[in-house]
Amino acid sequence: MVRTREEYLQSLKSMRPNVYKFGELIEDVTTHPYTRKAVESHARGFDGANSAEEKDIFVTVSSLTGKEIMRQNSLMLSQEDIMNNARLKRTMYHKCGTCTGGFCVGWNAQNVMWAITSDMDEEYGTDYHERLKQWLLTAEERGILVAGALTDAKGDRSLKPSGQPDPDSNLHIVEYRDDGVVISGCKAMICGVAASEEIFLLPGSGYKEGDKDYALSCVVPKDIEGLTIVETRHVSDCRDAEEGFDSPITGVTQAYLMFDRVFVPKGRVFMAGEFKYSGKVIEYFTANYRACIGACVAGQGDVMIGAATLMIRANGLSSKPFKDKMINMSVNNETTYAVGIGAMALGRQHKTGVWLSDNKVAHVNKIHVASLPYQTKLLCQEIGGGIVETGCFPSYRDFTDPKLGPMIQKYVKAGVNVSADTRARAARLSEWLTVGGGIPGCMHGGGSPDGARMVVHANTPYEEFVAYAKDIAGIAEDVKEPEKPKK
Repeated sequence: MVRTREEYLQSLKSMRPNVYKFGELIEDVTTHPYTRKAVESHARGFDGANSAEEKDIFVTVSSLTGKEIMRQNSLMLSQEDIMNNARLKRTMYHKCGTCTGGFCVGWNAQNVMWAITSDMDEEYGTDYHERLKQWLLTAEERGILVAGALTDAKGDRSLKPSGQPDPDSNLHIVEYRDDGVVISGCKAMICGVAASEEIFLLPGSGYKEGDKDYALSCVVPKDIEGLTIVETRHVSDCRDAEEGFDSPITGVTQAYLMFDRVFVPKGRVFMAGEFKYSGKVIEYFTANYRACIGACVAGQGDVMIGAATLMIRANGLSSKPFKDKMINMSVNNETTYAVGIGAMALGRQHKTGVWLSDNKVAHVNKIHVASLPYQTKLLCQEIGGGIVETGCFPSYRDFTDPKLGPMIQKYVKAGVNVSADTRARAARLSEWLTVGGGIPGCMHGGGSPDGARMVVHANTPYEEFVAYAKDIAGIAEDVKEPEKPKK
């Protein structure tokens, strides 16, 4: 089903309120100041699905039914399919400037589990794959948004999940039943939950037998009984509750998901204790996710180029002296986008048909994503000047105050052909993109860069490369790694 903005918003309104912020229960996420901007960001995807210009980005044909569906509900069965994932992500950043988790993580999770459930069924004789298929058919029919959750609260990082003083530090199964499982624990820092209708849960790591209860994958409605969602703080979130240009009209949210003996019916459970495959979930997920996030930061980088250009003009200047900086911003954007596309192109098709990106190159991309966007933000600040870097000018309330406003606007205005209001809006957007709430998780979103470096190291055949160098240099001697001295 290809839904409209109105159908999406009505669906959110019909859900049981269980989202909190600052101790307040949010009765309607579509209108509450703390969540409405994240909902607006996601709603723009449905606008795209219903526009002639962008329909091919947001809509595809189901491989299961042959019907038109929202692309985020689809299986990615080819290079073209997964590259369209990247196209959609970059487009969504163009529309709202920041993360839209409901169009992202759940989509990747369902594709990963399409492969994993088939592998588990083949070994264990389970019926996980059919369960996933039946759920996916309903998701396609409803055209829903599905957030995805991997990251656990974790607790003491030096201890395994089963060794934590509080077992709920990681989401786990507390009861296995014939008709489903009961789960407790916490998934933390999860993007887009307030704006989504369901949540796809994956194991947070690869586990061994002693931690098998943590090897869990299932999908739950956002308003399921026993789930409490608390929105996290982020930079400038109080501005989101205000009217005016001090924050943009779109936004992002992250949340802690706290499960207290939540019953998940059997048909929604796709892994329950099969620890052997938990590591494969992480491998497949990070390969595809880290390939695609290059498009996310590229999309936001495009918006930063636009914001920087607006600031140049609002300051009364020509763009020509800033050409080199703008070129570098564009190069950074296209680097993460292209490396991600390269990881997809070098990938392979799983026997179930879903596409898996190249593991090493995807993690190379994650390392770039953890560095290049910060260079782009720095350049955006350099171009915009102190008003961008510091955000040092009066608030919208003062800007529009009957007494103070005319004086403030007189001194905020710069370029003779650009209004004070436009300069203020461009400056606040640049601030939001570079030091404010619009910053996506470049460093740790989707996992840490150090973790990515470990994957790159494990997949680099050093001895093979040594052999190439020896052959070219004419070295016959066996050059070995020195043995570590015994203590």
